[in-house]
Amino acid sequence: MQRAIDYLAQEVPRWSKENHCFSCHNNGDAARALYLARKLDYHVPENALADTTAWLLRPAGWDDNKGDPGFSDKTLARIQFAAALSQAVATGVVSGREPLLAAAGVLLAEQQADGSWSVDDSGALGSPATYGVTLATYAVRQALVTAGQNRFSDAIARADAWFLKQRPRTTLDASALALALAARHRDEQGVGGASDAVSDKLRETLKWVLETQASDGGWGPYPKSPSEAFDTAMALLALAEAPHMHAADNVAMAQKITAGRRYLVTTQLREGGWRETTRPSGNHSYAQHISTSGWAALALLKTQRLAAGGTR
Repeated sequence: MQRAIDYLAQEVPRWSKENHCFSCHNNGDAARALYLARKLDYHVPENALADTTAWLLRPAGWDDNKGDPGFSDKTLARIQFAAALSQAVATGVVSGREPLLAAAGVLLAEQQADGSWSVDDSGALGSPATYGVTLATYAVRQALVTAGQNRFSDAIARADAWFLKQRPRTTLDASALALALAARHRDEQGVGGASDAVSDKLRETLKWVLETQASDGGWGPYPKSPSEAFDTAMALLALAEAPHMHAADNVAMAQKITAGRRYLVTTQLREGGWRETTRPSGNHSYAQHISTSGWAALALLKTQRLAAGGTR
């Protein structure tokens, strides 16, 4: 695990130094893994996140980011930077919520009438660096919760209503949906118990994720398609947030998580990252490589204590 952290700690600050701008892949997706790694007491050098944190604390300037031709979708960029800032707040690296409140206010205005956040018009399968509607909506939901759940309760409720209507066909959408439903399930448990609609939908979605795991332990973008690092990471993150179940179910879940972690560990590249998951598969992209590596590292960090016999 430390090898992945060391690699990301090298790559996260490198983009801004060499390109004089900040990127959604380095300073968004990969930085989130470093914030969590730092909280979990992995060695993360101070200079690995210093520039990123300073950038994230200035959301008013996010739209003026120059020199990053890979991301022209400003809504997507705001979502990814807000997700990183939310992680920084949640892990205690950033103590004040004012910048996240400012970012949340901007994102609030971009919520669609149906409760979602739209990041493209093509309907194409999302990727590590392009998200897709379900993952984007979940990312915003979490940022709003971290910024102030009561303050943004109406927008969160509209997003939750949208999630309840979704019927996933891909691992990415099913995993993001399970993450959102698990979050809602926890919220409702804290105020008297989860509703049948949320519980039933969460159980159905987790079943979809569990049953589509491949024999090599990974997950592909669709059931029975070859495993990919990003789709595996998303599935593991979803399983990591699953609510407590009966002992026998927990054992089965741990075995699934162990197999998924093994897939990520065995496919890790020598330098510490992961081969990029692209749509279609097999293309080359530094942005997707760094985002894939960030998601994979995040999944391993989130599941390190949940696997059967898993260790750090």
